[in-house]
Amino acid sequence: MKAPDSSGRTAEVLRLGLIEGVSVRAISRRMSMARRTVRKILGRAPVVRKTAEPRGSLLDPYDAAIRGLLDDTPEMLAPAVLERLRVLGYRGGVTILRARLRALRRRGRREAFLTLHFAPGAAMQVDWADFGFALPGVPRRVSGFVAVLCHSRQLYLEFTLSQALGSFLRCMERCLRFYGGTTTAEIFDNMKTVVLSHTATATVFNPKFLEYARARGGFAVRACNLYKANEKGGVERGIGFTRRRFWPGRRFRDLLDLNTQATIWRDDFANGRVHDETGKVPALVFEHEEKRLLKPVPATPFNTDEVEGCGVTKSFRVPFDRNRYSVPWRLVGQQVIVRANDEAVAIFLGPKQVALHARCWDVGQDIEHPSHKEGLLEHKPRATAGTPPPALAALGETSRVYFKVLAAGCRSIHRETTRLIWLLELFGASATESAMVEVMKTGHVGAEYVEYVMRHKRGLVPQAPPLRLGKAELDQITLPEPDLSIYDHLGVTRMTRDPGEPPNHDPNGASP
Repeated sequence: MKAPDSSGRTAEVLRLGLIEGVSVRAISRRMSMARRTVRKILGRAPVVRKTAEPRGSLLDPYDAAIRGLLDDTPEMLAPAVLERLRVLGYRGGVTILRARLRALRRRGRREAFLTLHFAPGAAMQVDWADFGFALPGVPRRVSGFVAVLCHSRQLYLEFTLSQALGSFLRCMERCLRFYGGTTTAEIFDNMKTVVLSHTATATVFNPKFLEYARARGGFAVRACNLYKANEKGGVERGIGFTRRRFWPGRRFRDLLDLNTQATIWRDDFANGRVHDETGKVPALVFEHEEKRLLKPVPATPFNTDEVEGCGVTKSFRVPFDRNRYSVPWRLVGQQVIVRANDEAVAIFLGPKQVALHARCWDVGQDIEHPSHKEGLLEHKPRATAGTPPPALAALGETSRVYFKVLAAGCRSIHRETTRLIWLLELFGASATESAMVEVMKTGHVGAEYVEYVMRHKRGLVPQAPPLRLGKAELDQITLPEPDLSIYDHLGVTRMTRDPGEPPNHDPNGASP
C-alpha cells in the first residue's frame, strides 16, 4: 500500500481539526505527527500560558519597619520582631515573618581560619558542656568539665552538678593532678568564674581565679574572644566527641556512677584511640612528648571552698545553693559565713564553727540537725522587755540585772540581745558575764562597752576551734607543755667578759 503524500496528510489534518473538531493532541497521535506541525497546518499559534501576578503579602506594609529593626539589631529573632509589628497592626503569623527575615538578613562572607599548632606543654583548653537533667530524681542540670592539652590532645572529663567557682576550682585541681602539671597558658571561654567582663578593648578576669593561677605555678590565663569558638577548637571537638561517643545510650544510678563510667571511658578509649586530626594516640604522645614539659604544681593546698555571707532567718535557717540549713536557734538574726565543698556545708560565726551538714544536691530541701532546736520549745520568748532572753541563760543572775536596767533606757533591746549572743559565742559565758559586771560597775550598760572590755582592756581574742585532720590517730595527738626552766640558769649566769672580745684577752694588754 502506498503511503499518503504530504498533501493527503495535510488534507486529513484539516478534516480532523476543522470538520470533526479533534484536538491537536489527538490528531498528533493519530497521524504520528508532531503537535507543532499540526498547529502549523491548522494555523493555530502556540498556546502561551499567562503567568499569574504575584500575590501580595501581609508583611508588605511593614517591610520598612522590618528592615529598620534588622539594621539596628541584626541578631533579633522572629518572635521579638513579631512583638514590635503587633503594635503597628500586623495580624499575620510568625512563619511568613521568619521567611521574610531569612530573605532580608545580610549574608556575611565565609570566614577563613588558620590551623593553630601548639608546642608540647604550651597550652590547655578548658570549657563546660551542659548535659541537661540527666540524673534520676535530681532536679539539677549535669555539667561536664572538659579539658584538652592542645599538643597531645589528652582529654580530661568530669561531671558535676554545679558550675560555681568552688566546683570549678575543685575540677581544676583534679584536672591538674590528672595531668601531673600545668601548661604555660590555659585558654578558657568567657565563663563568669574566669572572666568578669570582656570587651574589644579590655578583659577583666575574676581575681579569685587569678589568685588560683598564681598559686598553681603561675600559668597564663587567656580568654577567647566573644563568639569565637574556633579559638578553642580543641576542647570544642573534645566536647563533641564526648557527646557522640560516650553519652548516647549511657545509663547510670547517680553522679558517682556517672563519673566512674566516664573515667573508665576516658582512660581506656578516649585517650587510647587514634585521634582523627593528629593520626596519633593521645595517651602515647602525652607520655613520651608532653608530660615531661609540664610545670609541676606546688604542693601548697589552695582553698577551693565556696564562701558566702548571709543572715540567719527567724526559723534559724541559712539559705545556701537553693536549700536551707539549720543553725542553733539562739543565732537568729546573726550574720554568719557559709563554707561548702562537694561533701559538706560548714557555718561559722566569726572564727567559730556553729553547724556542719552533709551537702544536699537536691533543690528546695530543708536540712535540720535535731540539736539545733533543743530547748527552743521550753524557752519561747514570753517574758517582758526587762527579762533576759533564753539564749543568754548561761549568764545567770547578771543578765537579769543587766536587762532590767536596759529596759528602763532607750536602747534597742533586740540589737543588744543580738550583739550579746554574738559575744557569748565568741568569748564564752564566763568572760562575757565578767565584762558585763565590770561595765555595770561604771554605771553603764551596752554591748559595745562589754566588747571593749573584753577586746581592749583584757586583750581577749576569739579562739578558733582546733584543726581536725580527719584521722583519729592524728586528731588525738597531744603534746605536753615544754619545760622552760632549763633556760633559767642562762639568765642569771654572770658575764665575765665582753662578748665582742676574743677568749682569754687581757684588758691590760698582757698575753695569756
